[in-house]
Amino acid sequence: MMELTPDQAEARSDLCRFLSACYYEPAAEFEEERLFDSIIAAADRLDPVLAAQARQLSEGFAAQDLQSLLVDYSRLFIGPAQALAAPYGSRWLGQPSAPEDDPMAALLQCYEEGGFEIDAGFSDLPDHVAVELEFLYLLCFTQNRAELRGDAVAAEAAEAMRVRFLAAHLGAWIGPFAAAVQSGAETPFYRELGRMTEAFVHQIGHAAARH
Repeated sequence: MMELTPDQAEARSDLCRFLSACYYEPAAEFEEERLFDSIIAAADRLDPVLAAQARQLSEGFAAQDLQSLLVDYSRLFIGPAQALAAPYGSRWLGQPSAPEDDPMAALLQCYEEGGFEIDAGFSDLPDHVAVELEFLYLLCFTQNRAELRGDAVAAEAAEAMRVRFLAAHLGAWIGPFAAAVQSGAETPFYRELGRMTEAFVHQIGHAAARH
């Protein structure tokens, strides 16, 4: 991907936030608040492949009744017995070989250093895919604003944190997680969500690696 324009950089940060929303329980508000129009608009500004995936994501949601989506969401991410695609980094990163290598502790340190606070009303784990995507949004947003005001030091710090976060956390587990979503999903919406999320996160990671 070429160097991003300010408009593309804003679209990239917005897409982090919009995809994060898709990992919460599906609801009529997704369409009422025009979530998929926002996803398509952001993807259109970034990349034609992402734009095509965004349209398929929107079509997949519209083609399914809400009850079927809720059933698939529960099977994939909740259970009843064992979730087919547990949405937690700790599920995919494996057990640490030593206490100091605990990925959850390292993730919480990233959040603290990045100035990220999880909403007090959020009752799930901090390594949930939706939370990690929201943190990625914050890092992209912070970098964008620093670049717009000409603060090279702050922009470089946000970029360094983004590279570190993707290498050790979200970028390290999004592949197997997305594969589990795609193989386990019974609805086109969730298959496409897994596919698009993986493509988007890897695109950001590859762009960061070239800097």
